[in-house]
Amino acid sequence: MSAHGGGKAILAAFLANMGIALAKLIGWLLSGSASMLAEAVHSIADSSNQVLLFVGGKTSRRHADRQHPFGYGRDRYVYAFVVGIILFSVGGLFSVYEGVEKLTHPHELSEDWWWLPIVILVIAIVLEGFSLRTAIGEANEVRPEGQSWWQFIRRSRSPELPVLLLEDTAALIGLVLALSGVTASVMTGDPVYDALGTLAIGILLILVAIVVGVEMKSLLVGEGATNEQLDDIIRAIEAGEDVEKLIHIKTLYLGPDELLVAAKIGVPVDKPLGVVARDIDEIEERIRAAVPQARVIYLEPDVYRRAEGDKPPTEAFVFPSSD
Repeated sequence: MSAHGGGKAILAAFLANMGIALAKLIGWLLSGSASMLAEAVHSIADSSNQVLLFVGGKTSRRHADRQHPFGYGRDRYVYAFVVGIILFSVGGLFSVYEGVEKLTHPHELSEDWWWLPIVILVIAIVLEGFSLRTAIGEANEVRPEGQSWWQFIRRSRSPELPVLLLEDTAALIGLVLALSGVTASVMTGDPVYDALGTLAIGILLILVAIVVGVEMKSLLVGEGATNEQLDDIIRAIEAGEDVEKLIHIKTLYLGPDELLVAAKIGVPVDKPLGVVARDIDEIEERIRAAVPQARVIYLEPDVYRRAEGDKPPTEAFVFPSSD
């Protein structure tokens, strides 16, 4: 997996979630806490999500073939989209169901093991904090200076780090909610607070799953270069004297690390074909130097003709990303 794929963050999150899930299940079995059960299911779902992200990174490295001539880079988007579905169904809906069930049929916490969920949740918060710190550290290596975290999640073309950041943040908030619910139930003797904590965890997971699903859907449909990348590509094309006019350009991410650039460029009508071919090679080198992700480039030479009558706006031919 590339550096943008967050390999260390995926491994850290997987190990943390597996250990936390086992501890939470034991805590639920001994104490009967609904919040512990919801958190255990949440951690199990998160662990499976990390496996899916790893598998997506592995399958995306397959070589292009006749059936998939542009390769399998979007496999990472597909598996990340499945992560959103799992968060929504296994994590969110189950927690909401469990919370409603415990509100309608309250269960008292075990008198002997009432302290165990609190201990486990505190330890889980510490472990989840280390996991989130790892994800933040990897994200900071690729996050542009001055870009907010929300902008990074919205604009990143690599799905793993945004998904992990959302997952780990939701996990920490969920643990705090579970700890608050269990503590309130222990102090008051009312199991309703434990059920309310479970319900809040479910709603939180559903909201995070919706954000993940919307972002991955956009990447699956196909996003172009960012505004900054598009500006760099245009400047690279127009930098030399070999191009009279950039007629139009379109870009598309074939995968998180592979950008397709297709452009029609105006060249002098009297320039020999061999010279045009060499010029195109030089333009491609400039584009790749400006935007390394631009690995698939198609440049079509043409003769630029000024439009007669009303000129169409630039937006009719240049399609920047929506970010």
